[in-house]
Amino acid sequence: MRHDCLQPTLLITSAIVAGTVAWSGHVLLLPVALAFPILWARAQTRSVAALVAAGYFLAASRGLPQGVAAFYASDLWPGLALWLCASLSFVAVHAILWTKDPGVRAFRYLVATALMAVPPFGITGWAHPVTAAGVLFPGWGWWGLAATTAGLMGLVIRTWPAVLIAFAGFWVWSAANWTEPRPPDGWRGVDLQMGSSLGRDTSIQRQRDLIATVKDRAASGDATIVLPESALGFWTPTVERLWVKALDGTEISVVAGAIVVDAEGYDNVLVVLSAAGSGILYRERMPVPGSMWQPWRSWLGETGGARAHFFANPTAAIGDHHVAPLICYEQLVVWPVLQSMLHNPDFIVAVGNGWWTKGTSIVAIQLVSTMAWAKLFAKPFVLSFNT
Repeated sequence: MRHDCLQPTLLITSAIVAGTVAWSGHVLLLPVALAFPILWARAQTRSVAALVAAGYFLAASRGLPQGVAAFYASDLWPGLALWLCASLSFVAVHAILWTKDPGVRAFRYLVATALMAVPPFGITGWAHPVTAAGVLFPGWGWWGLAATTAGLMGLVIRTWPAVLIAFAGFWVWSAANWTEPRPPDGWRGVDLQMGSSLGRDTSIQRQRDLIATVKDRAASGDATIVLPESALGFWTPTVERLWVKALDGTEISVVAGAIVVDAEGYDNVLVVLSAAGSGILYRERMPVPGSMWQPWRSWLGETGGARAHFFANPTAAIGDHHVAPLICYEQLVVWPVLQSMLHNPDFIVAVGNGWWTKGTSIVAIQLVSTMAWAKLFAKPFVLSFNT
């Protein structure tokens, strides 16, 4: 009886440790997530497999309750409720597909991996172990993704020790030779520390302050400056005219986050501005579920909430470049970046507004996740966040 209780306890505890360490905001620790399929496969019952999945996912996303409480200026209960609800798809998929039969276990895990990478389950497919591909196989691109996926399948069958040793070898080699991806030439991301006021302060003075910041950063010779998500607030003709006039006589281009509102709801977008004019560069494919994307509103005949453009605009053109834009939440899930990589962009542009994550590792996780994908596909990337 004691042994029957000890093994499940060790598996669940190990899953919690794996989720905590892998998703701590340190890119070279991402391969620790590869412990999850081993622990899942060693569960003796479906209920233990579900608890292993829950332990891993909840540990990996542990910053969510505190972040939600800060965002809504409330106590922890709404955040705890969202935290548990977000885990349901991950736990359900891995519980349903768990099996004792080693002959089909690898295929079952492959299905679970695929389901958690694409909608609808992939909408909350955070902490996906396949993200470690960028650390294990930097520069390998789709071959590295295939090798990681095949290795994940190997970790759930009897050959798992050999697969784990092979992964460890690639991990050590990568860590010994690791260099962070650099921003593309002529591009510069600007990090701001404006807290919750960014995007909410709609005054002309705020816009002038941002213009001054852009011109100051561009003085070093960078021609394209990237500002965080929601930096410009509501995208209006007044804001557009102010920026275009301010950039007149310069060679500066600005890529910045903004909100486009209409009678049905709003789009979280990136706009591009220069002396020649402006335009919407990108509409977010996956806004944050719950706080931004609220599909139940349309089901109830109501309006409001952010629109999700799930598989639209995977890349955007800026001059001679094709870029892969990722706004905030899109950096935590798998399919937006992979969809963009199918179109072979020149580099990645990642922006966010993470003031509400203070005291958590959420922004750091977004950064390392984006960095891992950039390394896997050997793409430069430019990052801009507000905290």
